[in-house]
Amino acid sequence: MKPKIILFTLFITAFLNVTGQNKQEKLDQFFSALAENKQFNGNVLIAENGKILYEKSFGYADFLTKRNNNANSSFPIASITKTFTSTAILQLKEKGKLELKDPVSKFLNDFPYKKVTIKQLLSHTAGLANYDSLFFPLIAKHPDTVFTNKDLIPAFTSQKKSLVFTSGDDFSYNNVNYNILALIIEKISGLSYGAYLEKYIFEPAGMKNTSLSNFFSRVDENLSKRYIVKYPYSEELQRAETIEEFKVAERFNFQGHGDLISTCEDLLKYDAALYDGKLLSEATLKEAFTPVLLSNGNDNVQRYALGWITRKDVSMGEIVKHDGGLPGGRTMLLRNITKHQAIILFDNNANNVVPIADNALTILNGGNVEKPKKSGAKTYGIALAEKGIKASEKVLSKIKKDTANYYVNEDEMNSLGYALMFNNKSVEAENAFKQNTVLFPLSWNTYDSYGEVLLKHGKKEDAIKMYKKSIELNPNNDNGKKVLKEILG
Repeated sequence: MKPKIILFTLFITAFLNVTGQNKQEKLDQFFSALAENKQFNGNVLIAENGKILYEKSFGYADFLTKRNNNANSSFPIASITKTFTSTAILQLKEKGKLELKDPVSKFLNDFPYKKVTIKQLLSHTAGLANYDSLFFPLIAKHPDTVFTNKDLIPAFTSQKKSLVFTSGDDFSYNNVNYNILALIIEKISGLSYGAYLEKYIFEPAGMKNTSLSNFFSRVDENLSKRYIVKYPYSEELQRAETIEEFKVAERFNFQGHGDLISTCEDLLKYDAALYDGKLLSEATLKEAFTPVLLSNGNDNVQRYALGWITRKDVSMGEIVKHDGGLPGGRTMLLRNITKHQAIILFDNNANNVVPIADNALTILNGGNVEKPKKSGAKTYGIALAEKGIKASEKVLSKIKKDTANYYVNEDEMNSLGYALMFNNKSVEAENAFKQNTVLFPLSWNTYDSYGEVLLKHGKKEDAIKMYKKSIELNPNNDNGKKVLKEILG
């Protein structure tokens, strides 16, 4: 019998190796196609049962110096940081230092909302005001001030801010919740937020390349710089921090919500430490991964748990994850805790990693996904801006026929039109909006947008036709009715 057992074992081993290779090949084909289409620029690490199945770097960490992304590249992980803050709070709970039902004011005496609990902060059900309403009025009065966590409670009290909704009744994703949690960690532990994470999470997990960003000024030769495509009708890239509308971020240095820098391999160590019980007990993790219900008994809109986003569909396993976004960067830590799978994505060109992670999860579990296609709106937009209307219409005609390699999205076309309009490319903008009505003739919004640009260009009669068509398709287009009424007098 022994030879048969040996042969069977060899067969199973060979089968598993081939299956692994097939997954690796499919993952590489998928990510390579994304990179070729300029829809992914950064690092990917995919692991199963604690072992790296696929790891690869794409594109530049710094486009100016042509420095490539590599396995050692570090990235600001943005809101994945919230899972670390949650882990810290839950560690303090396990040590008997707090209970989730405790009011925040038990630890922060000046906190003005006496009924808001720690659990409500963790689950974004507290109803606190956000940065915009708290600090934008103060920026003009204090032009040289960089606001930090210590400024939050004084801002609440001095401005007498009311809760946005009764705590527990609704969900509103709000970074401020996690800044307050960081203050609680510091108050209870006697350590700075960063020192606590270093001692109780980074060190036990073996994470040697993770730390606070220190206002994104941490000196790190491996740090990938963040870029944004300047216009949807070009491939020109711009450093995120040089873009005027993002410069307000320089006024904030808050901790707890999105301020860590890490590497893919360090996040895999974090994933392993969660499985191994080095950070939290199994019972506490189960609580952390359970969506928090609203006071009416319904799920919150994101099925947000205690620092983790969950998924109702468990056909591929129980999924807990957190993505992150900041100017020029998108990140993802997705964990399939049923099958011990991890998908870690860092992108320093602000490509949306959420659908990318979902497709990678499908491939990882034996499914097939559609080959990534190029953006037809982007390709058409570049031709329109650089070569003119006639040339761009020929390009668009080819795109519509080549459905194997291109997709055309209504919202992308609309965004293209507005970008052209706002940058004084009025003729090109008009053509983009016109083409969108041809591509999506049953969409009321395409006619509404086309009517807007026609009216702006003084083409009143044509604008009237577009608004009438839009209202015909959507009788509830109240803004269109208002504009049409004003046009007709």
